[in-house]
Amino acid sequence: MLKHLQPLALWGLLAAVLAPGAAHAICDVDYRVQPGDTLFSIAETHYNDRSRWTLIYYSNQHVLAGPSVIPGKTLHIPCAGQASAPDPTPLRKDDAEMKLLTGGGFAPFTDQALPGQGMITELVNAAMELTPSPVSYSITWEEDWSRHLFPMLDEKQFDMGFPWLKPDCAATPDNERCVNFHFSEPLITIPIMVFVRADDPFRFDSDADMIGKTLCRPDGYYSHDLDRSDRRWLSEGQVTLARAKTPAACFQRLMAGEVDAVSLNLFLGADTLIAEGLRDKVIPLERAISEEGLHVVISKRHWRGTAHLYRINAGLKALKAEGRFQDIVSRHLELFWAQLQ
Repeated sequence: MLKHLQPLALWGLLAAVLAPGAAHAICDVDYRVQPGDTLFSIAETHYNDRSRWTLIYYSNQHVLAGPSVIPGKTLHIPCAGQASAPDPTPLRKDDAEMKLLTGGGFAPFTDQALPGQGMITELVNAAMELTPSPVSYSITWEEDWSRHLFPMLDEKQFDMGFPWLKPDCAATPDNERCVNFHFSEPLITIPIMVFVRADDPFRFDSDADMIGKTLCRPDGYYSHDLDRSDRRWLSEGQVTLARAKTPAACFQRLMAGEVDAVSLNLFLGADTLIAEGLRDKVIPLERAISEEGLHVVISKRHWRGTAHLYRINAGLKALKAEGRFQDIVSRHLELFWAQLQ
């Protein structure tokens, strides 16, 4: 076990995307977290690349408090996945017993142009192979995501769809997704980050630091993580939520000084910054606002809903037990960050 490695000075994730990968990674070891450590600094120490903090994040979610680390906890530092071909999927057929629905444009999770058609698609394929009662299945791609839940899944034109965020159904039981759909266990969780101008001293070390700020999220994006039992930012007027038509438009408002920060999932934020030429001008803060799961959904009126969700959940559990889950995730993370360099 490696101990007492000193964290390096903090700097932004997106700046690190420009740096070459480590020639000699210190990986497949355990590391005891020291005071002052972050996932960013631990990745810098072990990989010489702060952007690879997500490898550590997804390998240690059972001991992490979100993307934050706790001194004294022991983390496993995995080696990066190799860019190998995805596993074969013999149960996946055009004329199949179970019909699944997804769409593209959601890197690194789902897109027909991605290796394995994306991380989530490959996880679903692997989980379906490992379910105790395997059945043949098909995957249909519909690029208009607005049609997936209603009418396509609600009217049972397809059995299940993926990947979907789950609202806080305990706090908002009347939410239309909560009313109409069952959710699988999370296929994966994604950190929701705070992106700020690189020249802004704004820090987010605790929820109190967000009071009085204006956050931008695109039209139609959820806000349940901004208003929950331990955080009443919106309902009590502590934080202003601004909207824009697209993620890029949110970043334009940030650069114009109209908002204090942009809040998006890590991958969408990173991808948008690169596309907009802002990686040296905007950085993510190291504390995430929340973690959100991506799920498989099925209509509550589907007559085999419980059985189908059991297959997904049991297959996902077996996938993690075998270690293939981490192999798939780390390989797709490597591919995603590589294409941003």
